[in-house]
Amino acid sequence: MIATPPDFDADFFRSALGRFATGVTIITTETDDHRPVGLTISSFNSVSLEPPIVLWSLSKAASSLRHFLRTQRYVIHVLAAPQLHLAKRFAYGAQAERFSGLALTRAPGGTLMLDDPDCAAWFECHNLIQHEAGDHLVFIGQVERCHRNFSQPLVYHAGDFDLTPSTEPLSND
Repeated sequence: MIATPPDFDADFFRSALGRFATGVTIITTETDDHRPVGLTISSFNSVSLEPPIVLWSLSKAASSLRHFLRTQRYVIHVLAAPQLHLAKRFAYGAQAERFSGLALTRAPGGTLMLDDPDCAAWFECHNLIQHEAGDHLVFIGQVERCHRNFSQPLVYHAGDFDLTPSTEPLSND
């Protein structure tokens, strides 16, 4: 059966999707010549507990797409509310600037990751499958290692970042 064409435009669809609050993540890997690559993503979700599998999606137009297609592993960092600055930093600007001055480390399996104990959780994933879906690719990763804290998460809702009640509201500057 073929789907009927939508009766709405992309802006309306984006607005409707914005009604669903999501967590905010930074996904890191590295290039073939070991330069760090990372970006902010809110399209993260669990798929399976046995085996542990997660997914996230990336626009086909993203400059970092080729690196995530080639990498064997990546780390998904779930951001805590006080890490809004990192979410914004990894959402904009050149790759080198995103990592400038940040401490990096390796996950237990050797994958490049942020050395930030404030993350609410992190998942070191084997890059299992990519699936084409419209203007994005869906990355499905098998989780090999993970860690969690009990921090309040950073939330993305209605096209902007929301902070949980335990933090200060965003300024307008």
